[in-house]
Amino acid sequence: MTQTESKYHAYLSDFESLAADGRAHDAGWVRDLRERSLARFSDLGLPTVRRGNEKWKYTNIARIANTAFRYPSKNDPTGIRLADIKDVAPWHDRWVNLVFVNGQYSQALSSRPAETNGVRIASLAEAVVSDRPELERHLARYASTEDDGFTALNTAFLRDGAYVHIPEGESMDSPLNIIFVSTGDEEPVVSHPRVLVVAGPRSKSTLIESYVGIERNRYFTNSVTEIIVEDGAEVDHYRLLAESDDAFHVGTARVHQSDNSKFSSIAFAKSAALARYDLYIGLNGPGSTCELNGLYMTTGAQHIDNLINIDHIKPHTTSRLLYKGVLDGKSRAVFGGTVWVREGAAKSDAHQSDKNLLLSPDAEIDTKPALYIYADDVKCGHGATAGNIDEDTVFYMRSRGMDLETASRLLIYGFASEIIEKVQPVDLRAYFESLFLESLPVHRFEF
Repeated sequence: MTQTESKYHAYLSDFESLAADGRAHDAGWVRDLRERSLARFSDLGLPTVRRGNEKWKYTNIARIANTAFRYPSKNDPTGIRLADIKDVAPWHDRWVNLVFVNGQYSQALSSRPAETNGVRIASLAEAVVSDRPELERHLARYASTEDDGFTALNTAFLRDGAYVHIPEGESMDSPLNIIFVSTGDEEPVVSHPRVLVVAGPRSKSTLIESYVGIERNRYFTNSVTEIIVEDGAEVDHYRLLAESDDAFHVGTARVHQSDNSKFSSIAFAKSAALARYDLYIGLNGPGSTCELNGLYMTTGAQHIDNLINIDHIKPHTTSRLLYKGVLDGKSRAVFGGTVWVREGAAKSDAHQSDKNLLLSPDAEIDTKPALYIYADDVKCGHGATAGNIDEDTVFYMRSRGMDLETASRLLIYGFASEIIEKVQPVDLRAYFESLFLESLPVHRFEF
């Protein structure tokens, strides 16, 4: 047994159990995909070495790598009530709500209508059987396992998740709300959620993707999302990270855009012991545009890492990125934003900004926006800031009769509201606003 195999014995053992359980009814191409991914994971392992590894320079995943997380072979959500889900995740009865418990679909907790306008919404376990051509064409084609141990591990355990296909010219009548809830266990457990969305030409859709925890037990969520936005399609995507305080979360998202497509995203992260969101946007068609917004909050000893890559592959493409962080306690945040303008991608227009509000002298932000430009006739810019509210602003608020705590709370909200106000579904905007205000620490700006 090699050193890698020894270190990750729990994963390899659980894979054998999963493979044995699924051999009788899994499609051959799925089995092959899993086995190739496991072999790649065995070669790669997890990125524990940070020296010389720019992607993981500021984030130490030793606590993940050194914990023997077990994969729950069976999922029994009978102890979970719908009220428990609504306590920790956004929900509206008018939405299409898909609930996954420890990575596996729960029909009892979901509200999924019959197929309308040809829109296909299913669990991956169902789709593998009934939607093979479309699924085989796209699944694991964008989230590569070649150089990412976490993605390879997720794909090796590919079992269930959300599958969405919006046909050409169709629009979803209401948002699709995908909730991945982790329950934890007496021993550390892991789940590998998977999402595949195919937005057909000129289609329109709104997706909400939430990762939440009910128990305070230690667990690990290792998710992968692939979104294909075809010619002229529009996708509005919202992502909530609200795991338990003792949980670990590594999320990977890959978005492929074609001609004249539009992708907008708002990511809100508020809790986890250690969290990482790795988002890549490929602007692979002329006229394609993306707008990425994010709001992250850290407190205590939390660590949140955002790695955002926007790739301008074709000409006449546009990207906008604005992320904001509110840091308290001894927490730490990392922002790595890279924009690539490839050779031949003339007339690209890109701007990115990361702004951080530090509420504690012990909080730390490592921010590194970057541009790599290999084409002429482009407009690109980037910037990053970190600091506190200035004294004059606080004085102005106090002069209007506010006590210091109220003035401080309003100023923090004002900093974050630029992101919250961009949320389009009214009910979801109200949820994010309430969640942000509930999560604000008691703070007074003093000079």
